[in-house]
Parts: sequence; structure tokens; C-alpha cells
Amino acid sequence: MFEATQVVFYYTVSPVHMGAGSAIGAIDSPIQREVHTQHPMFAGSGLKGALRHHFNRAWPRAEGDSGKPNSLISRIFGPDTSASDFAGALSLSDAQLVALPVRSLKGGFAYVTSPLALARLQRLARQAGLPCDWAVPTVAETKALTASNALLSPRAGAKGEQLVLEAFEFSAEIKPDLAILAQWIASHALPGAANSFFATKFTADLVLLGDTDFAHFARHAMVVEPHVRIDDDSGTASDGGLFYVENLPPETLMVGLAQASIERFKKGSRNADSAALLDAGQVLTSVFAGHGAAAPGISGKLLQIGGDATTGRGLVLVQNASAD
Repeated sequence: MFEATQVVFYYTVSPVHMGAGSAIGAIDSPIQREVHTQHPMFAGSGLKGALRHHFNRAWPRAEGDSGKPNSLISRIFGPDTSASDFAGALSLSDAQLVALPVRSLKGGFAYVTSPLALARLQRLARQAGLPCDWAVPTVAETKALTASNALLSPRAGAKGEQLVLEAFEFSAEIKPDLAILAQWIASHALPGAANSFFATKFTADLVLLGDTDFAHFARHAMVVEPHVRIDDDSGTASDGGLFYVENLPPETLMVGLAQASIERFKKGSRNADSAALLDAGQVLTSVFAGHGAAAPGISGKLLQIGGDATTGRGLVLVQNASAD
């Protein structure tokens, strides 16, 4: 079905709330999570909707000020109405967690990952044909592997070094292979001068924890914000107006796939004057690199994803990585 595939990295610049509805518990509005891992995720439907909304604003409207959307958007994403007419040519997978920022005793924060997260990243890269020669390291529970000594401190009264994340201490070991792996991720997810500081930090401050230890931070190291609803008449808090919203923290790295097929069309709608169909590669090029100077792509740009946009939430840096 799909004839072209690319890896897409999503790097959060602000807290991001991809909502999962309401919940019973302390958090009234939780984020989306995978059922089996409880890792945060971005649903592909939400990502595709965010991209479509972005292009509706960024690409010129058809026929001057008529208000009609750019026809290329419908050709790529599918029709706004009468969805049974033809399917869109672009598919976005759910985005999976690669690395999570966790507060560290040294260096401010660490980029924390796990064997499971890295293995899933490697699987996606290989599905997309992206060269990926590194091996997934293994680590024992309660231990940590680091790409450098930047986050480590001597263990009090004992040999070796330790890594302190939040309130937890881990016996740490520097793993040179992890630095090579971190460089591969940083070069694909955070290229360019604008991202050089964070690419360098990622390369130096990547930490590998066991899957169980990582799952704890993936579940409990989120940004939880209290919100208060104000009564318009009194100017004070409404009764029952306090609620808590969960957000994915800034500096989180996610990954997914973008796949494309040849452009589809409504049965019987094409004639000799119809524009040539975009092939799968051209569909992905239009989305990420752009379709001419007037229709810029999204690669290397900030995309607004999820809710609370008017309070600065949902800013995500999108970067595609292809085998070419």
C-alpha cells in the first residue's frame, strides 16, 4: 500500500498536552499513553490533523480570497467532506517515546532512554531504510549507562560513580557505544545550527536505564499543572473550578513514521487535463520539504500539536530523516 517511508522525529519545545479525555484520579486531563507500556505517545490521527491545520494556514488559498483550501492539501490528506470519494496519500504512525528529560543532580537534566525505547527506534529506522548500524545496549535494573561523565559524581564512601535522577541514585558506568548511538540520534533528530546546543547536550547527557526504571519516570515525570476556572461575575475561583492537566515536558524526543502512496482520486474524476498524480516520494517531499517557494514544508519547523495553544503549549520541532 505504501511506497515511500521516512522516519519523523518530534522534539518538544514547550509542554505538550495530547489529551486522552477525562480520568478518575488526581489528574483530571491526562495525556495519551500506550496501554501496554504506559509510555507517552502522540496518536497518528492527532498528528495528521495538526499537519493539515498547519498547511491550511501556511499554504496559499485557492482562487485568491475565495476561502477554498489549497487543493493540494486535499490531494495529500484526503477530502474534508465526502471521505468515501478517495483516500489521502499520506499516513502518519503513532509517535513513540525515545528519550525523556529527567532532573539530574548535575547538568540540569539528563536525556533518559531504555533498551525498549531504543529497540523500537531502531525497528522504525530499519523499516524506513535509514542506515542504523548501532546495537541496542543492555543494562541491569537499578544500574545506569551514560554517554559521558558529565552527569556523574563520586559515590560517598564507596568506589565508583553515581548518577542522581530526581530522588534516585544509580550506580553508573560510562559506555562509549552509547555516545556513538547518541550522536546518531542527535544528528538525525536535531540537525542544524539552531539545535546545536541541544544536539551536543544529547550526545553527552544520554542515559540508559533498565526498562522498569525508565517506566517509572515515563509514568511519573510529567508536567502536571493546576488550572482554576474564574467566575466572570465575582472574579474569584468558581466552586469546583480547580482541575489538573498533565503535559509531556519540554525536551522530550518522540519518533514515528511518515508513509505515502501514489496520490488517489475520485472514480471517474480524471480527464486529459487533470494534473499529473503525485507519486509517493513527491507526497513526502511536499509535506516535509515543501511544494515550491509559496508552499513551504514542515521539516525543521515548529508545529503546534495538542491543546492549550493559547497558553503556549504544544510547540513541537518536526524533523524527518530519510535514507537518501
